[in-house]
Amino acid sequence: MIIGDSSALVALAVVNQLELLEKLYDNLYIPQAVFDEVTQIGKPQSSKLRQFLQGRVKQVNLTLTQLGLGLGELEAITLYKKLDANLLLIDDNRAKKYASLNGVKVIGSLGILVKAKEQGHIERVKPFLDAIQKSEVYISQKLIEKVLEICGENL
Repeated sequence: MIIGDSSALVALAVVNQLELLEKLYDNLYIPQAVFDEVTQIGKPQSSKLRQFLQGRVKQVNLTLTQLGLGLGELEAITLYKKLDANLLLIDDNRAKKYASLNGVKVIGSLGILVKAKEQGHIERVKPFLDAIQKSEVYISQKLIEKVLEICGENL
């Protein structure tokens, strides 16, 4: 089971690879705050995400305080713990660090692409990285180079 957060879901939606989550994990759930964030009218990929995420939303009673994180990130971490999930899908660095320090196993959108390649669901990650770079989703050049190196692909 994997719990999803906003930015990583948007990144996978941008490259039309949300279904990789269904191929790689038995269950995907998101908290209400994440659903509300990614499905706002006018937000990139909102209609695609609304359709994909139907039936995957879980209510969360938030016990964490802000800690400089967004509501969606806090609810996603809380839901991970509540459901005893295997992984938290999250791209925000600050939230990743906070989650890791609190015993939460994390993976980002690029980690999903790497895992999908390793398991034969996609042939190459570079076309997806290129598409993400052309979108409103920010991923550092250093991280892109690291992912390509892990996957044995060239810039």
